[in-house]
Parts: sequence; C-alpha cells; structure tokens
Amino acid sequence: MYAVVRTYRGERRSSSTFSGSGTRTSRALISGVPGFINYVAVRSGDGGVTVTVCEDKAGTDESSRPMAERVKENVSTTADPPAITERDTVLQFSS
Repeated sequence: MYAVVRTYRGERRSSSTFSGSGTRTSRALISGVPGFINYVAVRSGDGGVTVTVCEDKAGTDESSRPMAERVKENVSTTADPPAITERDTVLQFSS
C-alpha cells in the first residue's frame, strides 16, 4: 500500500474540507479510483492534514488530484502550499 500525507497551514475559506459537512462530495470524488483504500482529513488550529491510502502510487496520484482541488477551493489563497510526504506504508490496522 502507498500513502500520501498533506499538511496544510493557513486560513480556511470554509470548514467543509476538514469537517464532516463535505463527506458526500469528497467520497464521490475518490470512490471510483482503482485501488482506493482510505482518505482521512484532520482539522488543526491553523489548517489540517489529509491522508490518502491506496494500493499503489498510481492510485494515490489519481485520487490526490481531485482532493487537492477540493482543499484548494476551501483554503485561502494566502495559505501556504501543503507539505507533502508520500511513501509505501509499513503498517496499517482496520477494524
């Protein structure tokens, strides 16, 4: 599996990206991506963090594009570009 972590800092236009209110839109954007496993968004005081997990890098690349656009729509133009970390996963638990 492969994961991409994006750390956003800066002013938000709305809270829908890092809250539950945009769940249906976000799910529709990435649910059809081959190899998609999981997407998580966590709000912080000055931005947030998103994590995308797919079976391989091709999946995270494909799923990250629409989700990055969604975040961009909801984050101020004065916000810093996200810090991006992407690697093969070493451990994952699910219920």
